[in-house]
Amino acid sequence: MLDPQDLYEWEPKGLAVADMAIAQDTAGLVMLYHFDGYIDAGDTGEQVVERLLDQLPHETVARFDADRLVDYRARRPLLTFQRDRWTSYDMPRLDVNLVQDATGAPFLLLSGPEPDVEWERFAVAVRQIVERLSVRLSVSFHGIPMGVPHTRPVGLTPHGNRLDLMPGHQGFFDEAQVPGSAESLVEFRLAEAGHDVLGVAAHVPHYIARSPYPDAALAALEAITAATGLVVPGVVHTLRTAAHRTQTEIDRQVGEGDEELVSLVQGLENQYDAVAGAQSRGNLVAEPAQLPSAEELGREFERFLAEREGDGD
Repeated sequence: MLDPQDLYEWEPKGLAVADMAIAQDTAGLVMLYHFDGYIDAGDTGEQVVERLLDQLPHETVARFDADRLVDYRARRPLLTFQRDRWTSYDMPRLDVNLVQDATGAPFLLLSGPEPDVEWERFAVAVRQIVERLSVRLSVSFHGIPMGVPHTRPVGLTPHGNRLDLMPGHQGFFDEAQVPGSAESLVEFRLAEAGHDVLGVAAHVPHYIARSPYPDAALAALEAITAATGLVVPGVVHTLRTAAHRTQTEIDRQVGEGDEELVSLVQGLENQYDAVAGAQSRGNLVAEPAQLPSAEELGREFERFLAEREGDGD
């Protein structure tokens, strides 16, 4: 394997600030990470990243070489043309930022386009950064399309080796094979190397999975803050406000929709309530509701990815 350190470079100013934060917090930093391009139903992870970087002070600590990792012909960056010339270029950026929460506590955020190539080398590079910056916990987050109604609370599926940080949440199945991602490989390799990792997958109603769904982003962020102790009330408020507007609009569209759509939502509500009732009694078998099988979930993932690729995302 070629030297993974060639994939990224440190930003001297940001690294100095990070080293000061590490010296002041001997417990270690939390690193959140999310990459654009994989399954992210409801733009769950994208919304969290966008809000954190828009609303909280941050400094770039390390930058990955997008020219090495991104296939520009698969995901063409945007250039702006005005009158008779090119005026700007939206250069892909895959960065590690040091962010401060509302109390001034520092944490890391790794975000940007998912690498198209060299996943193993990239995973080693991320591990090097984790070890250099004394990261105590790495947390990923995204949305997955599920057969659930928008009229019920957003469910969460935790994964990784620190499930104790999200008590009360259970998986739906024992085993499934789904299309891989750089995000998942990073989690797998970090855990192999003995690092603490946690993943948060928010359940997004499949019939709105390709539109922004702030409820899922809010649920994921609240789970992250509960697990890590980070304090971001402004970001939570922004997402909660957006979630209220989105729910109102979805209800309006469903109300004006055809009978088939209304029937679909009602059926999902009945299924959700049956499963929730069975869980409260510790018995899933006695209920007639059907949970998605591993094969169904895998097919849903593949369909979601195919639709994104068809749109040129």
